[in-house]
Amino acid sequence: MNKQVWKETKPGKLWTLFRAMFVLSACTFGGGFVIVSLMKKKFVEELGWLDEAEMLDITAITQSAPGPLPVNASVIIGYRICGVTGALAAVLGTIIPPMAIISLICVFYTEFRTNAYIALALQVMRAGVAAVIADVAWNLAKNVWDMGSVFYTGLMSAAFVATCFLNISAMTVILICLGMGIFQAWWNAASVKGGKKREYAC
Repeated sequence: MNKQVWKETKPGKLWTLFRAMFVLSACTFGGGFVIVSLMKKKFVEELGWLDEAEMLDITAITQSAPGPLPVNASVIIGYRICGVTGALAAVLGTIIPPMAIISLICVFYTEFRTNAYIALALQVMRAGVAAVIADVAWNLAKNVWDMGSVFYTGLMSAAFVATCFLNISAMTVILICLGMGIFQAWWNAASVKGGKKREYAC
């Protein structure tokens, strides 16, 4: 863990958090999963504020909760680092860039819509966005696999098949996984109370 970062004063941490989220949000194109990859590189690999397991948990929570994924993630990460003020700083850093950019686009919407160069640039950016999203999906799947749990790996595989080949909505899959997770937590808690050192998940 980056000990120098943790020795900063709270205002310094808040400024670092706000600046990091501002830059990430301003440079993110293609949706929430793109910024997840950038957050991982910033807060896990560069700053050392989070570890791989925490980032995986944050991604799961933000994807399951209502609202935009980047804002949800910024709330959790900010609160994890500096409490309520950290959450506010992270949210402000996340929402200011898109609000400013979208407001500017709205003013010049007709020019943007009819400009051939901008249309071509957006089409080319799709390839890069697809690559970043694929990288995020691969890393998340690898983290689940590295946990060594047959239950989690099987659940991940079943969710993939359900969404890609059976056309089951992502919300349905998320709710089912949520229910299974709650049942697993209850089962493990009941096992501990019963003096049994076994878990439902392998």
